[in-house]
Amino acid sequence: MTGVAPFRPKADVNEAGCASRAVLEHVTSRWGVLVLAALLERSYRFSELRRAIGGVSEKMLAQTLRTLERDGLVHRDAKPVIPPRVDYTLTPLGREAAEQVWALARWAEGRLPAVELAREEYDESRRTFVP
Repeated sequence: MTGVAPFRPKADVNEAGCASRAVLEHVTSRWGVLVLAALLERSYRFSELRRAIGGVSEKMLAQTLRTLERDGLVHRDAKPVIPPRVDYTLTPLGREAAEQVWALARWAEGRLPAVELAREEYDESRRTFVP
């Protein structure tokens, strides 16, 4: 291996087979967003991260961390001590992604009242509509 990346056509998320869709799915998944957002603050041990992200199961957190690590977004640092200590941090690529999804999460929090109102109006219009 020469260390040179193989030629790949330009990514286009709108193309059915585009590999960027998988990355987008990982980054914007329910737990992916929350893991990336939490790690923006600081590094976490697994149990700390699980407590910081309400509602995530141990299995889903482990799976999400592995996926994000494979994508190069999260770094897993296992220290050879007793008891074992594993810390998770964002890579530079992960920090870049986390900042993007965190902005979207903050937007969703801030615009929640407008979304709820739109939902109520939509639901009300469907209740009064008779085809």
